[in-house]
Amino acid sequence: MVTHVRAEAQGDERGALLSFLAEQRGGIRRAVLGLTEEQASSRPSASELSLAGLVKHAAEVEQGWISRAKGVPPAVKRDRSNWHECFVLVGDETLPGQLAYWEEVAAQTEEFIRSAPSLDDTFALPNEPWFPPDERVSLRWLCLHLIRETARHAGHADIIRESLDGKTAFELVALEQGGS
Repeated sequence: MVTHVRAEAQGDERGALLSFLAEQRGGIRRAVLGLTEEQASSRPSASELSLAGLVKHAAEVEQGWISRAKGVPPAVKRDRSNWHECFVLVGDETLPGQLAYWEEVAAQTEEFIRSAPSLDDTFALPNEPWFPPDERVSLRWLCLHLIRETARHAGHADIIRESLDGKTAFELVALEQGGS
């Protein structure tokens, strides 16, 4: 545990889920603190992942899941022809632009989850080969899935950042809080 997630108000399950999601987003966002665009886009490990790519992917995935839950298509349609672009900045995309976009996505997630009638409400999983056919999942499942997805990539971000300059998650928390 790098940061502490405060206990939710009694009975505020949505607040608890959203707080844990925000904590994991913070792990990825902190991983790019103080880096140049070139550093954030570099791939210092055996993986093809970069920090900038992880930021873009995490924002895109979160936006896509919230869109599906709302019953609308994701902002970006991914298939085999462009899946690789989910993990790299392309065209005029920048790290600050992706961070700002993710902030907007996070606000939309918060608003959607807070305004839903119930976390037991369901939506259909996409018709994709990796999902069971005709499966429905709850908004609670969605929150837990986003936490899991983001946490997985926060771990990747920790390794990539430490490979770049040796800074650990604890040092990045201190840096974010104004320390050195």
